[in-house]
Amino acid sequence: MKNSTVNPFVIKIACWLILFGLGIGSVHATHIRAGEITARRINNLTLTYEFTFTGYRDSGSVIHFGDGIFRFGDSEIQERGFNIVETPIDNEIEMVQFKVVHTYQAANSYVVSYEEKFRNEGIINMDNSVNTTFYVESMIVIDPFFGLNNTPVLLVPPIDFAAVGARFIHNPGAFDPDGDSLSYKFVTPKQARGAEVNNYRVMNAPEFYSIPNQGNEALNDFAKLTMDPVRGDLEWDAPGDLLNQGDVAEYNVAFVIEEWRQVAGQWFKLGYVTRDMQIIVKKTDNERPELEVPEDLCVEAGETVSEIIQGTDPDGQQVKLEAYGGPFEVNGTSATYQPDPATFQGPPGFLSFEWETECGHVRVRPYEVQFKVTDKPDVGPRLVNFETLLITVVGPSPKGLESSIQTGKSIRLKWDKYNCVNAESMQIWRRVGEFEIEADDCNVGMPANSGYRLIDEIPMLDPVSQDPITEYLDNNEGKGLAPGAKYCYRLVATFPLPGGGESYVSEEVCDSIVIDAPAITNVDVLTTSETEGRILVRWAPPYQIDQVLYPPDYKYDVFRAEGLNPAATKPYQLIASGITDTVFTDIGLNTFANAYHYFVRFYDAGGVLVDSSATASSVRLALRPLLKSIELNWAASVPWSNTVQDYPYHYIYRDQVLSGDLDQMVLIDSVDVTSAGFYYLDNGNFNDEVLGEDIEYCYAVTAQGSYFNPLLPEPLINRSQIGCGQPNDTIPPCAPPVVTIADQLDCASILASQPCGSNNYTQKLSWTSDEDPDCDDDISFYNVYFTSSGREEDYAIIATPSDTRYDHMDLSSLKGCYRISAVDRSGNESELTEEICNDNCPVYKLPNVFTPNNDGINDVFSPLYKKGLNIANFNDADCPRFVLQVDFRVFDRSGSELYAYNSFENPEGIYINWDGKNKWGQELPAGVYYYVAEVTVDVLNPKDTKWTLNGWLQILK
Repeated sequence: MKNSTVNPFVIKIACWLILFGLGIGSVHATHIRAGEITARRINNLTLTYEFTFTGYRDSGSVIHFGDGIFRFGDSEIQERGFNIVETPIDNEIEMVQFKVVHTYQAANSYVVSYEEKFRNEGIINMDNSVNTTFYVESMIVIDPFFGLNNTPVLLVPPIDFAAVGARFIHNPGAFDPDGDSLSYKFVTPKQARGAEVNNYRVMNAPEFYSIPNQGNEALNDFAKLTMDPVRGDLEWDAPGDLLNQGDVAEYNVAFVIEEWRQVAGQWFKLGYVTRDMQIIVKKTDNERPELEVPEDLCVEAGETVSEIIQGTDPDGQQVKLEAYGGPFEVNGTSATYQPDPATFQGPPGFLSFEWETECGHVRVRPYEVQFKVTDKPDVGPRLVNFETLLITVVGPSPKGLESSIQTGKSIRLKWDKYNCVNAESMQIWRRVGEFEIEADDCNVGMPANSGYRLIDEIPMLDPVSQDPITEYLDNNEGKGLAPGAKYCYRLVATFPLPGGGESYVSEEVCDSIVIDAPAITNVDVLTTSETEGRILVRWAPPYQIDQVLYPPDYKYDVFRAEGLNPAATKPYQLIASGITDTVFTDIGLNTFANAYHYFVRFYDAGGVLVDSSATASSVRLALRPLLKSIELNWAASVPWSNTVQDYPYHYIYRDQVLSGDLDQMVLIDSVDVTSAGFYYLDNGNFNDEVLGEDIEYCYAVTAQGSYFNPLLPEPLINRSQIGCGQPNDTIPPCAPPVVTIADQLDCASILASQPCGSNNYTQKLSWTSDEDPDCDDDISFYNVYFTSSGREEDYAIIATPSDTRYDHMDLSSLKGCYRISAVDRSGNESELTEEICNDNCPVYKLPNVFTPNNDGINDVFSPLYKKGLNIANFNDADCPRFVLQVDFRVFDRSGSELYAYNSFENPEGIYINWDGKNKWGQELPAGVYYYVAEVTVDVLNPKDTKWTLNGWLQILK
């Protein structure tokens, strides 16, 4: 018999035919059941990331895994050749992983993806699944503004079966190693970037139910598919009974886990991870097991969490309990649970969870622990249930706080070294008078409405010596503390971002400043008027002054300024002098529109100026009309406390109450400011009368306060002005008719007064209010819009002053445009004014001769400026200003380039400082040379940003 040769290709085809003929599909062997991509930054200096693709497939599948394409989002790809690691999990599922490393060339946002053919055949909620590519993507954001970042990792494998008519739950167990906040939402599965799978239907679509309105587990409503946006629980209540593969149906679902970081009070999305997963639904009589999990916990760093979790099964089957989550992944001491590895037990079954927390675990967000229970029926699919336990770890309170009076009306604080070395800063909080705070059960930081004010936040370590900082001197920013006031302090430790976190507040310590200067006790609004307003100012004399050094009788001067916190542009003015009494009534004021601030200066019997009181303002009431209600807020800047637990109530007065005298102000309510703050909402509840939309209501507030000093009266009673508002006010005010900028376009004179190298400018804006009688006069504040580019789309609000002027300070440029709007008490905003602009006047003057002879005078070729050229009688208006970039070249008379300079690439920047050597480092001989300078300047009009300067320069030696 002759030897025969069989084509290997024919053998391969035959094997595939045999395999498929044996009915691989009948055992539901799939290619990829689920997958996701996670990322880890592995180099702090370069933009290098390690990406991990994690896929899940049936362990019995004969289809090769890893023949896909990994795209890095920057046009680079890796195709096949992945180092595949296969790990058996459970339920005849195996986890398949590979890792790839990639370095990006620039900061940006990148969408990384993995795609592989094919999904398995017969997925019920999409069309033509067998010819549909499996595709997942994740996004990373590389931005120095946010610092280093890693994506969350998904700790719970998607390997569980669902049962027809039984609620299904899955939680991915997402954990962010950086402590960032996570949110969850559904997305449609994709087959490519921007391309969804064909004809996708949500898993609870009515077409999958024989009786759609009995689709839930209780058989009394339509099926629901939800995803908890905070905890990440995917719940399907419940899978439908219309199956497409005998007693089985396969569904696909996808969701994203978005990552958020708070920076400077604003939330930014740092990327996302997509999980695309299959859920296999089977018919079964099995019932889901149940879990008993404790209430969410709050623990202080250093405490140990010990909990027992119980699992039961209504069918009496054995159960297996498992735990996943952040506490198992953290640095330092990680959590444990027993039995591990998990085994079937009971029923009931028990899991012992233990976690010894430490300071490194402190963060704002709670840690999530996902507990999972799985039953073990004799036949049919195993069913599961999940419960999530939240554990918040907070910092311990600072200890050992002490205070002592110092000279100069100051108080020194000392405390023990803080226990947590990873804490970033210590907050110093101050108020007048004691205030009881119960610091427990995750009420970290300083509670709202306690009357405490944050006066400073200092680093934990000295930046030079790196020794712990454990003391602080409070001198009220050099102004001295208020005479007579009892100052109380507490500390709060803070932890670094992105995890963040705060400690419990420390115990309280208090000390009193002696009354060796006048102590203002009243700034009481007697009359509200635009022209005839009156305020009563009262003060206590310096009871505790040394009368031998400073003999009585005393005389007083009274000073006043406008506003709750007067700016430097509104200095205090002397309004009364030589007063022998301790009370003064200020008249002729616009108390309708303004708050007023006062202080008192005093002299002894010999006319010697001794000292001054602290400053104190009137109570200012602000109204915000709403729909059928009016919101009240009030404030005062005073040296005493208006949040006093012994006198907690502030009183609300209103007109339109008494039918016989609608103008009379009547007490309608009181507010406990120790719990509610300086806020009140009038919706008519006090007399069960809804506020009328065509009625103007007027209000006043009476505040109570105290110095907490037995030598001074209490409570201190002070009234606000009367403020009026109308509910549901929708009429905006008129825009300011005139806006001006001081020294607008007089750039040269501004620069002449600025030394070379200065880049700190101020734009002084002012405007007028519209006095037209048709314009509402209830303006609350103004919005100042600014764009440095001059482009309309770049306008943004930079300030909200209540006055008709604004100083835009600390500018590095004079270039920019402004628009102003008026906003009334109801939040209605006027139209914007016409824009008003100022522009830079760039200066760049080059000399025509220099002498590179090392005599220290004119040794380099540079634009004119005093520092480098030692020019006598130099005019500062001639130094370089508003120049962004310079390209400078030097040629000989034949046109050959001898020297080239680019400011962007050189540390000398725009100053050039050419030493007369050619580009080969050789000194050029004395002579005349030609230069060309391409200069980019910073001005509003893009057409004017390019200058070309050229001419002859002479080298003298």
